[in-house]
Amino acid sequence: MIRTGVIGYGLGGMAFHAPLVDAVPELELAAIATSRADQVHGRYPAMAVTTPEAMIADPAIQLIAISTPNDSHFPLAEAALNAGKHVVIDKPFTNTVADGETLIALAKAKGLVLSAFHNRRWDGDFLTVRKLLDSGRLGDVRLAEFRWDRFRPEVTTLWRDLPEAGSGMLADLGPHLIDQALVLWGMPEALHADIAVQRDGARTDDYFVVTLHYGRKRVVCSASRLIVSPSPRFALRGTAANFVKYGLDPQEPMMKAGGSANDPAYGVEDAASYGVLNLPDGSRETVPTERGDYKRYYSGVGRAIAEGGKPPVTAEDAVAGLRLIELARQSSAEGRRIVL
Repeated sequence: MIRTGVIGYGLGGMAFHAPLVDAVPELELAAIATSRADQVHGRYPAMAVTTPEAMIADPAIQLIAISTPNDSHFPLAEAALNAGKHVVIDKPFTNTVADGETLIALAKAKGLVLSAFHNRRWDGDFLTVRKLLDSGRLGDVRLAEFRWDRFRPEVTTLWRDLPEAGSGMLADLGPHLIDQALVLWGMPEALHADIAVQRDGARTDDYFVVTLHYGRKRVVCSASRLIVSPSPRFALRGTAANFVKYGLDPQEPMMKAGGSANDPAYGVEDAASYGVLNLPDGSRETVPTERGDYKRYYSGVGRAIAEGGKPPVTAEDAVAGLRLIELARQSSAEGRRIVL
């Protein structure tokens, strides 16, 4: 088992990294670096709680997962790699393409595994979309809409709402949506983006629409914090059928509530939330949602370290998404379509 430490015990560390590392046989959750010792010990009574600096210096720790405010991702990852640790970084991988490329070069020079935590590749709804596309039942998809809407009109004092590097909704949710598009269709030919600040008193972007161009196909990745009535999480419009799916994957709320990723019900969606295939003759077909499983990510990281292969999400994958985010900001600022 690979001794693993998690830096950060906010939502990411508490609901994702710590319970997932703890659930897979390839890894051992050995320590958590946080100031929230009481919260850690409420769930893991015997867990070692330390500081990032001490964890990075600990020769017994082999893998470090970083789940901290976005502007700290790069310096923590750089320090961990220099200390000889394998590294997982939560999204966004880094705040800039240049920082991401620096980490890639460092990891290669050190012979270490470096990966981005794009866990949404293992959402049940996304796995269902991939299965439908592979089946050919949708025909040629000409419009795909990936949405992640919330109703959070209040502006908080948390770092995501502060005007600093890595804040805002595009940095928060954009990496997941764009990564899903890249998994399915690769790099687009061009993109056009609209990014805005819409809430009263807000100082960071809370709305974005990034449209990726693939010939006649358009893939729309969008999010807003002012949507009360639900929009489809996925809507795929093909020449043979359309698929519409509402709701979010159940894994996050289950683990946030203290559930185990090894529970038999983990990743299983309620039938009431299944998506619907709409056919040209007017008929509708319910499509059972595939079982989601974020454990597959960390199991893959463990195998990559043990066997010397590639992790399930490469750092290069993450940087490709960051490149599109940088171009999206340019497109919105300049009000134009950008050809890659």
